[in-house]
Amino acid sequence: MPKFSKTYILPFKFSIPNYTQNFLNQTSVFKRWLKFIRHYLFIILKGQKNLEVFTISPEYKNILWVNISAPSLGDSLMDLSSRVMLKSRNIDLFTDQRNAHIYTDDHIFNNIYTKIEDIKNPKYDLVIIDSYSSRSINIKSKIVPNTLFVGMFGYYNGPEVNRVLFSFHQMNNLLGYTKSESKINATAKPSMSIGRPDQKVIDQINLPEKYVAIVLGGEWDYRTYGKWDKIIEQILAKDKQTNIIFIGSGNAKDIAKNLLNQFSESNILNCVGQFSFNQTVQIIKQAQILLCCDSGLMHAANAVDTPIVPLFAKLTPQMQLTNAISASPLFDKSDVNNISVKSILEKI
Repeated sequence: MPKFSKTYILPFKFSIPNYTQNFLNQTSVFKRWLKFIRHYLFIILKGQKNLEVFTISPEYKNILWVNISAPSLGDSLMDLSSRVMLKSRNIDLFTDQRNAHIYTDDHIFNNIYTKIEDIKNPKYDLVIIDSYSSRSINIKSKIVPNTLFVGMFGYYNGPEVNRVLFSFHQMNNLLGYTKSESKINATAKPSMSIGRPDQKVIDQINLPEKYVAIVLGGEWDYRTYGKWDKIIEQILAKDKQTNIIFIGSGNAKDIAKNLLNQFSESNILNCVGQFSFNQTVQIIKQAQILLCCDSGLMHAANAVDTPIVPLFAKLTPQMQLTNAISASPLFDKSDVNNISVKSILEKI
């Protein structure tokens, strides 16, 4: 039986930002042990126990990556960020339907699957599994029951970590530490390719050559900034010709409408809820800078190398950003709305 410590000790030899001690303090040993035993027994039940390996050897050319544990677009971009280290292999992706569209024109993944029945005559040398959850193991055992597999998170379950650094350092571990710790820390970042069809859609709206993009709205109140009007007011006071573009999902439509009414004479273009995720990322890619809270679009900006001023609450910037990202972050321990307008303006 694998060691129980695998559930909370990083599987590689280098350190990354993590909240492991917080997790251990808040979660009982019994609860953690029970989840570990369930995962271990399910692997045995599915006949996978003797198929686990701990390296991605050079002979493994054709690989299927199963990534269905990432609950959001941002988590998916972070967890799969290290795929760039496998660019010499033939890699297919099996993922959740909600995240599949991100990788439609990916620079690494060849085929994107969301249904088991769509994979015809699979011939893989290896399967990379995101975590050893019953769902992930079940999918793997149905697609290629006799193929070897490695884990990214594996049994590691619960503690918050910097997911980009985790992905890169674990991939480096699986590849035999071909890169140094400093090299990984200096280069680790998400990546994303925008297909020509999505680029053409954005080309047709004739965006200004230079503009500031602002992500409005949010899923959680503590990560939804409510003082963008003050920021815009000060930006325009400095240069009233500044072009500003609003982006975000449907939950920000009313916010965008109110801001447009407030700044009706300004050079503001509202793109909130009007484009797909990938098309919105193309808007971000062309921006001079993105102002945002911690969100999927923030991670997308990191993936296309757009400088960001991100606002964080509860989860520190060190848990979400890396040295390879151009960011000027601000943090409050409880709510982004406690971050002052002045401090944001100083970062722009």
